[in-house]
Order: sequence, then structure tokens, then C-alpha cells
Amino acid sequence: MIETLSSDQNPRVQLVHKLITQSKARHKEGQFVAEGSRLVEDGLKSSFPLDFVFLRTHASPRAQQVLSTVPLKVPRFELDDKLFDSLSDTENSQGLIAVFHQTDLPLPDKLDFVLIPDGIRDPGNLGSIIRTAEAAGVQALFIPPGTVDPWSPKVVRSGMGSHFRLPIFEWNWQAIATISEGLNRFGATMDGQLSCWEADFNQPTALLIGSEAEGLSSDAQALVTQTLRIPMSGQNESINAAISAAILVFEVLRQRLQSNNQQPLKTYNSTEIS
Repeated sequence: MIETLSSDQNPRVQLVHKLITQSKARHKEGQFVAEGSRLVEDGLKSSFPLDFVFLRTHASPRAQQVLSTVPLKVPRFELDDKLFDSLSDTENSQGLIAVFHQTDLPLPDKLDFVLIPDGIRDPGNLGSIIRTAEAAGVQALFIPPGTVDPWSPKVVRSGMGSHFRLPIFEWNWQAIATISEGLNRFGATMDGQLSCWEADFNQPTALLIGSEAEGLSSDAQALVTQTLRIPMSGQNESINAAISAAILVFEVLRQRLQSNNQQPLKTYNSTEIS
């Protein structure tokens, strides 16, 4: 059974508004918002508890189909178009919003490939980094202070479901230093000691990626055991952080597949990676 909500003063409506707009509320409540049929579908396949669902009165057929797969015990609410659109964080919403409970996915027993995005403040960049990291087989992301909230709606949307599959931890630098001890911690810089084609990524590896504007912070630099650079032949002085991360994580994957004489488990076409 679906209940109708019509007031923006409803406690659940107010909660969703806070989860969408306030990082503080997401951390306090331990919840985050996933909007769109694909994201909700990915969440339903994961271990993340689903707390409740909002459906737009004139939702898309795809959204209604996904709603039909939501367990009956999960509360669901219908909102008129105007109220739903006041909450929606997308321009052309499919009409489905789900509130999930944040869950720490388990770390593997032995870490040998992690990514640390340092000072990444653009939600789209961080979401792309998370999505790319999962595709390349990164075991976990460690989010230090100064990086945008990984559970903000724009990051989650850009992550395209990877949040439900890749362990993501928000830790201070001391905790990151402790958990990454024993890994060769490569920091990407413009004047790095090694080209990324020369670095040996077959060893246990942590990659630290700074923002395009500011590079690695002093805390990140203190953690780095070796710096590396991405060779460029053009006149640009830097490249986007998400692009840098993509180049580096897939170079790690390439080296490891090559050393083990393996082929990628999956290939992607332009539709899948758009």
C-alpha cells in the first residue's frame, strides 16, 4: 500500500530535503538519497538497507516498475508532482527517490589497491572517480578531510551505483596513514619522480590524487612514499582530477593483468560508460 503525502512540513519530506542539502544531516542520520530508477535498482541489489521510497504522481513507467520490486515491508509514499519536484535534484526526474542507510562495506583481508582522493571538492569529479575506481578494481576509497561528502546526491548520481559496491570510508589522515601502512603510496604531481608508465604497480599500491587547482595537500604529501606524473605532450599544465585518476587506476589494472597474462573480465562499449 502506498500512502500519499501532500505537505512540505511532513517529517519525512523535511528529512529528505535535509539529506539532499546538508552534509551534516547525512552524517547525523546515517542516511543518503538515491534518485532515479537505475540507482534505486542498484541499491536494492546491495546490502544497504532501504528505509523508504518517494514516488512522483506522474512517475515514469520505469520508476513504477522498479517500485514494484521494492520489498513490501519498505514504506512507500506518493507525492504530487510539485512537491516531488521541489525535492528532486535532477532536471528531468524519473519520479523515484529512495532513502538508504549508509553501510560500511567490508575491507578485504589484504589491501593492495586503494585510492585516496585528496581535496576533491567538485561532486561530479568525485562521483566519476568513484565510478572509475570500481570499474578498475580498486578495493576501497579513503576519503580524507577537505574532500566533498561522498554521499551527497550529486556524487551518488555521478557514481552510477558504485557506492553500493565499493567500500568508501571517510577517515582522518592518521587513520588513513595507519590503514595504508605497507602500501607503496604514490602521489600524483606535475613533476613526479616517475612517469606512471615507469612505476611498478604490481606491488601493493595506494594512489593519492589531488585537485587540479591545488594538487596534493601537505597532509597527503607527508604520506607519499613516491611521486609520479602523467606524461603530456600538449601545452596544458594540468588535467582534470577525475581524468588523472582514470589514467592511473587503469594503468594499475593494465600492469597487473599483463603480469598475470590475464584479459579484462569485461569490456565496455560507449553506451555503458556514458
